[in-house]
Amino acid sequence: MANPELVRTMDYILNRCDEKSIDAVAAAVVRRRRELAMFGGTANLPDPKKMAREVSGQINVGASIDGLRETVRNMALRIIRQEAPELSEDQIAELAATWIPGGSKDRALPPDLIREMADQFVSFSTRRMSAAEEQRLRKEMGDWPQRYWKALPGVVRLLITDYLNGEIGEKEYLSKLDSALLVSG
Repeated sequence: MANPELVRTMDYILNRCDEKSIDAVAAAVVRRRRELAMFGGTANLPDPKKMAREVSGQINVGASIDGLRETVRNMALRIIRQEAPELSEDQIAELAATWIPGGSKDRALPPDLIREMADQFVSFSTRRMSAAEEQRLRKEMGDWPQRYWKALPGVVRLLITDYLNGEIGEKEYLSKLDSALLVSG
């Protein structure tokens, strides 16, 4: 008896496919032949469902969240190193800690506070801050620029540095800052 799935597939190809669909089917056939050739036939093809069952059976449920977090963290570190090789290991670790929940950055500041601190820091650094506001901040916090800088997430410090060094314009800086705060919030 013929495989009903094969009969339906053949019917679709022979009776209902348009030119784009035929191209898609042809590409799928080429891909499947390549897979079969790579793995030495159907019997040797990996079974994704079986692999998933085996892996899930090996995972300790309590430890799986930590394992997943570590996997995501390692992947993020690899991507950061690949895309930004000029960053130091400390900067890379700080970015990863900022972007990935569960580490020491869980005590992170709320995004609206980070935004306000970044705005004040940039205003001070570009000499646009009023003397009265600077005096008020110094009275409340002492060396507030240094304290702000240490408290700001690494990604925000990198954006501020790029902006203050003229590597990005104000519009790009504000857009990237908003995006970074959305991710952290």
